[in-house]
Order: sequence, then structure tokens, then C-alpha cells
Amino acid sequence: MKKCKPILLALVMLTCAETRLLSQHIEKQPASLHEVYQVKIDDPFWSPKLALWSTKTVNDVFDKFEGKYQPEGKYLEKDFQALGKTRNAFLNFDLVAEGKRGIGKHDGPPWYDGLVYETIRGAADLLTQYPNPTLEKRIDGYIDRIAAAQASDPDGYINTYTQLMEPDHRWGFNGGVLRWQHDVYNAGMLVEAAVHYYKATGKTKLLHVAVKFANHMYDYMGPAPKRNVVPAHSGPEEALIKLYRLFKNEPALKQKMSVPVDADNYYALAKFWIEGRGNHVGLPLWNEWGNAEAEKWIKEANYADPKYGAYSRPTWGDYAQDSIPVLQQKTIEGHAVRATLLATGLTMAAIENNDPRYVETASALWDNMVGKRMFVTGGVGAIAHDEKFGLDYYLPNDAYLETCAAVGAGFFSQRMNQLTGKGKYMDEMERVLYNNVLTGISQSGDHYTYQNPLSAAHHHRWGWHDCPCCPPMFLKMVSAMPDFIYLYNAEEIYVNLFVGSEATINLTDAQEVVLKQNTHYPWQGKTLITVSPKRESEFSLRVRIPGWAVGEENPYGLYHSKVKANVELQVNGSPHEVSPVDGYVTIHRKWKQGDQVELTLPMEPRWVYAHESVEALKGMVALASGPLLYCLEENLNEGLDELNIDIEAPLAVRYDAKLLDGINRITGHGKLENAKQVNYQAIPYYAVGNMQPGNSYKVWIPYQQ
Repeated sequence: MKKCKPILLALVMLTCAETRLLSQHIEKQPASLHEVYQVKIDDPFWSPKLALWSTKTVNDVFDKFEGKYQPEGKYLEKDFQALGKTRNAFLNFDLVAEGKRGIGKHDGPPWYDGLVYETIRGAADLLTQYPNPTLEKRIDGYIDRIAAAQASDPDGYINTYTQLMEPDHRWGFNGGVLRWQHDVYNAGMLVEAAVHYYKATGKTKLLHVAVKFANHMYDYMGPAPKRNVVPAHSGPEEALIKLYRLFKNEPALKQKMSVPVDADNYYALAKFWIEGRGNHVGLPLWNEWGNAEAEKWIKEANYADPKYGAYSRPTWGDYAQDSIPVLQQKTIEGHAVRATLLATGLTMAAIENNDPRYVETASALWDNMVGKRMFVTGGVGAIAHDEKFGLDYYLPNDAYLETCAAVGAGFFSQRMNQLTGKGKYMDEMERVLYNNVLTGISQSGDHYTYQNPLSAAHHHRWGWHDCPCCPPMFLKMVSAMPDFIYLYNAEEIYVNLFVGSEATINLTDAQEVVLKQNTHYPWQGKTLITVSPKRESEFSLRVRIPGWAVGEENPYGLYHSKVKANVELQVNGSPHEVSPVDGYVTIHRKWKQGDQVELTLPMEPRWVYAHESVEALKGMVALASGPLLYCLEENLNEGLDELNIDIEAPLAVRYDAKLLDGINRITGHGKLENAKQVNYQAIPYYAVGNMQPGNSYKVWIPYQQ
């Protein structure tokens, strides 16, 4: 025993040293930060858009899921000819409710159920801003059909594609291909929709469905002797943590459920899904064999060979972030939507558990994404094949940049901001929101993008797509935006987004504060914040100062720019020093009703340059103002393909109320290849393709050197 003591002491010392080294790489986190719900938006930029999306867009998406669309594109036209009708996602639920199984008939791809649920989630959040009994009644009708489908299975399982097409392949076993079937993904989106719809309406019918399904998943999958199942498409991780939070925050809600509720089980399942990645037989080798051979190996159920053990499953590969364990991943890889949604769930779990491994991994993935793999518009996912991330600094102008991936990147950044209280994360969330997300929808609110390249010859939005995943994801992001404007804990309020709004924040039981913003952002830089505590109170207001406003276009130098004017801040008319720490100016004082903070950001146009390692962008420049990236469209610019920007020439900014629902238009000078001097006009990137659909445009333009 005496010989063992020095060894034990050495092990303890080594463990402590490793812990100290790990802690040095983890950003210090503030006291738990909470989102502020029920924020009322009254904003000249956002209010008209949200009103349009909450009526026209939501109903347009639901209509098209009901099959009310004109087939366009070769896949939808081929599908229409084969079926003799357009796809109706809700008929799938009806067939399952009738007890149909294995009939070889299913409208739409395997993930259609999940897209319906995502639309319900987005619509639910919009209902909190714009109550609409007609829309609510419509959604209730869909919920009745979903509940009837679930009732046809004794386990509470529901995935209409698997039930109607491959009933023997539930959860991807027996030769099923989970990353095609989307069983777990669809289940997670159902859970998320149920949580959001309950919060919006107080109705529990869909929540009953979700809890029953979550209970079944917890009983079925997890550490041995349960089954080894993880989502081949991420998203369910965050959804189960939301369900866990809901019942933790509202314990009395359990009494309204007709099925048992154990909130800790839902958190445990989410954690298993995160940590269970990389725990497989190591085959097939997707990158070496190719998708066809890898899928053949899985369909033959080779992973079920006894030599792999009873807990075996195939790997879903880099594509699905399943090659190695998540907590060993240092770079963000694979399918960009899956990767960003996994990172979002990982970060939300870190908010709950403060596990240093989770925090360090989430930070590493975000640093790699934003510092080396994010496009200037906030888009991610450079490569069309597998819709995936490219290597570091691979940022071509014609990159894929799926709308869904930008949404995932935005959610990831917002959760990192909530985890750490650092402004750089919200800077990038804002970049995503105002650029790559907003371009995903037309001015009319009923046409959408899937890809968002930074240079295109004939790019246009579509009415409906054979894989219409982006409209629901768009709705999820913009409907959640009001929740991201503020964060708070017992001592601090964070102002994260500059949106005309009003919110009531309860710092403590005795400290109720009403915050109101008035602004014309992003067209003007001035924002007035009125702070009205119920009684005179001492606390801190932390106002985000965007990196671009102080000469830090990107926190790791992937992009750089300069601004000439300074940020200005006043408190009740008196100047306040602007020295941001972690992206915020902190104003600590005893606040009284009607106190005012006035922030003025420099909205002058600025030139943005890429890091020298980005080969595709050498000798090129992009134009920005505030959070917005600009582009040049062919219809406004003579000889666009030959244009070289004169970066020394003056730039003029003018607000045009009649153009594209009102925008700032930037004009400048350049030269064509024949040395002809020309004027050019730039519009916000998000507005591209609305004047002349299919028009050519460019974000990055060669400049005169």
C-alpha cells in the first residue's frame, strides 16, 4: 500500500494539471443568461417583414405541403408524372392513421414529416407576435391528424416514410439506412414543435404526442442494453433539452399529461445522442468506398455480424459528424446543416451542464467555422457534394451556401453568446441574419432560395422545391429573432440586437425592468434605449458594440475592414466612454424610470477584404454598411463582368423608400476593361433577384490596384 501512495499522488497531480490546462482554454462564463420571451416588435425594418411572413409565408408553406403548388424543376415534374398529383405531406399521416404499413406509397422525401413539424414551430413563434385564430385553427387540424397517426402504433412511434415504405427498418436497423430515413430527426422536430406550440398557445395535444414519443425513444435507445441509435441528422439534441427545460421550469405541467413525464430522461437522451457519436463498428468507409458501396454494406446488415457485438451499428460518416466522438472533434466537418445543428445542441447542453469538455468542443467548432470556413455573408457549406464544409480558407464565389446551413450557423452563434456572454458570437449571428438568411425569401414572401452563392449568372428563387427544407428553417429563425434581442441574469441585461421593441425583464422578484428600443437600424446607426425599472434599481446594462463598428470585421481576421467614424454612446445626454470588453460596453448605475441610452454606430460604407489565405478572393473587395453586405446586380450596372472598383473614389449612400420596400442604395465609380469610366449601384445582398428574377450579381468585385 505504501508503494501505491506515490503513484496515486502522481495520478492526482497529473489530473489536476490536466484540469488546469483545460480550464485555461475555456472562456469564463457569466452567471446563467436567459432569453427574454414575449418581446414586442415595433420596428420599421422588421415589423412589415414579420407581418408578411406570419400571414402570407406561413400559409404559403402550409399550402404547398398540402400539394397546392405548380411543379417546377425536373424532380418535381418527374414526381408529378409518376404520382399523377402533387405531393401532400398530410396524406402520409392519414394513411398511417388508417393502419397502412409497407404500402410502397409516400408523398415526398423521408424528412417531409420533420419539415411539417418545423413549420409548426416557426408558425407557433410567429403567433406570439401576431395572434391569429384562423392560423391557430389550421394548425390544430394538422395536430389532430398527427395525433391520429401516432395513435395507430402502440409504442407511440411515428415516421410516416418508414411506416409506409420500410416498416422493417425502424430506426435504421435490419438493413435500413438511418441517414436516409430520418427517423430520429423527424422525432426531434416533432418534440420541438410541441414545445413551441405549447408556449405559444397553452395547448397540450401535440405535447402529449411528443412526450409519448420521447418516452419511447428513451426506453429504446441509450447505453447498453438499450439500442445504439444516434441522429444521423442533428437537431433532436436541442429539441430534447428544450423538452427537459419545459418540465423543469413548469413542474405543474406534468399533471396535465396523460403519459408519465421524467424530465431528466429527456436530458439524458440528448446527452447520449451527443456523446454516442463515433461509437460504432468503424464501417463502412464512406469517403473511400463512396456512398453507393457504403449504403450497400449497410443494407446487407453487415454491421450485425456477431464479431462486432450486440451493441453494434454502422458509422454515418463525416457527413453526419459520426466518424469520431464529438468531444474529440476540433474542426467543423460534413453536411453543413447537420454540423451546425449538432453544434447548437452541444452548446445548449453546455449551457445546462457547464461541462468543460462540452464548452471546449463547442468553442473549437465555432472558432474553426467563423475563423476559417464562413463566408462574408454568414453562409456556410462551400461544397455542393454532400452539402458540406470545405477545407480551411476554401471560400469560392460560386459556393453552395444552403439557406438551412446559415440558419444552423445563426442558432449556433446565438447559443454560444448565451453560454459565454461574449459579443463576438452575436456579431456573427447578426451577419447571418441580415444577409444569408434574409436572402432566402423573396420580397413577395412566397419564393425561396436553397443555395445562396456570392456570384451567380442565372440565380432565382423558386416557388417550391423537391427538397423544401429551407422555408421551414427560415421561418424557425426569423420567428425566434425577437427572443434573441436581449439576454439577462440577476445583475445584468444584455442588449444584443438593435430592433425596435419593448420587453419586460424580471432581474429578480423585486426588480422588474421595462426596456424599449427605437431605431432605424440597419439604415441608420442611431438607437435609443429607454430603461424603466419599476423602482429605482442598481444593475448593469451591457450594450453590444459590433466588431465591424470598431474595425474588427471578423474576430480571427478572416475578413478585415476599416471605419473612419467612432462609436458614440450617451447616457441621459452625457457622453459615456466606449471601451468594449468582450464586445459590450457596460453601464452600471442606479437606474430610474425613463433613463435613456443613445448609441450611434458608424454606418458609412466600408470596403471588406479577405484573408490572404483565401485564394479565390485575392484582388477582390466587398462592400458593406452596418451589418449588411452589398452586391451589384446586372440590371443596375453596365458591364458587370468587366467592372473594376475604384476603392479611392467617394461613395454615396441614399435611402430609397420606393425601391425593394425601402433600402439604402450605395453608388460609386469604377472602370471597365476598355478603360471606360462608369458609375455603379449596390443594393443589399438580401434583396438580390427581386427586381429581375434570374439576374446576374456579384458580391466580390475586382478592384483597381
